[in-house]
Amino acid sequence: MIEFLAERWLDIVTTLLGLAYILLEYKASIWLWVVGFMMQSLDIVLYYQKGLYADCGMEFYYIAMTIYGFVMWQAGKQKKSTVEGSETNAKATQERPIEHFPKDKILPATLLTLMLWAITYYLLVRFTDSTVPIADSFTTAFSFVAIWALARKYLEQWLLWIAVDVVTFVLYLYKDIPFKAGLYGLYIIIAVMGFFKWKKMMHAKTI
Repeated sequence: MIEFLAERWLDIVTTLLGLAYILLEYKASIWLWVVGFMMQSLDIVLYYQKGLYADCGMEFYYIAMTIYGFVMWQAGKQKKSTVEGSETNAKATQERPIEHFPKDKILPATLLTLMLWAITYYLLVRFTDSTVPIADSFTTAFSFVAIWALARKYLEQWLLWIAVDVVTFVLYLYKDIPFKAGLYGLYIIIAVMGFFKWKKMMHAKTI
């Protein structure tokens, strides 16, 4: 048992961090980015060891987007409020609002995703010994756009993650990463719940 856990400690630790990450994302908490940074750093090692080279490379992009997302969410929007009887204007910081994915960005995002899928697939087939180039490149391409949408706090980012989570769940079972596979199975459920929770939160903010 000890040997089993020792061999899979990266799988276990990143799974626990991933669980915390998705729960914080569900709550639309800015702390998801802090947990995400720790998880992604360890995932680089895990995915490289398992031969998931596209996923490994994506973690560097994730780390950059994690920093970007933290800054975007923290900045939020500011409004000026004048205190009665005072000449001082105070700035009250609000959370960045949840918004719909802009219609004018749907086509460019779709084309970018397909292009990244094709390019990543070619690179995996041409330069690596990957045994799962189609699935690995799919999750990479869709995740590329999904985490950007999350950083912008778009509601539809959940739909992109559902597609990624389903494929990743099957892929990780195949690659013998059982704990992370179980986590992504849970991700699918939470992503569906998260979509409706964010939709409700967005509606509440507009009333």
